[in-house]
Amino acid sequence: MPLMCAIAWSFRDFGRMVFCDLGIRTMVGIRGGIGHGGLRIECIRIGGVEIPNHKRVEYSLQYIHGIGRSRSRQILLDLNFDNKITKDLSEEEVITLRKEVGKYMIEGDLKRFNRVAIERLKEIRCYRGIRHKLGLPVRGQRTKNNCRTLKGKRASVAKKKSPSSQEE
Repeated sequence: MPLMCAIAWSFRDFGRMVFCDLGIRTMVGIRGGIGHGGLRIECIRIGGVEIPNHKRVEYSLQYIHGIGRSRSRQILLDLNFDNKITKDLSEEEVITLRKEVGKYMIEGDLKRFNRVAIERLKEIRCYRGIRHKLGLPVRGQRTKNNCRTLKGKRASVAKKKSPSSQEE
């Protein structure tokens, strides 16, 4: 058995998702049983996110909030990993990858950091904070024609009647 799981395998586990001690989700299938390819890795949890199994590691890491293209490449260079498909990673490689990703501010910590920074801007009532509060563009974009995403749908304004039509 390639994975060391902390769960006792029994017949009732077949066809069910099972979590192992490494955070790797596995699927125990009815066809073939455990010894005959019935155990297959579905996806790997890194940084609290289940990254896809069928993509290369460089692209799989980008599913984690806070890791983009350049940072995922940098992680692979730091670890001297080949950019192979995620399901082909060994247990040791997954553990070292987890440790390396854990060094960066990702997911909840990053979102919390950004939210606190925006709240601080609103609290000190600086220009950027006021723009955030009003739901308008912050970085100097024009607002006459665009920025519909922030301003919402257009409100129709009734036309004024001309003075000649009011006399009748």
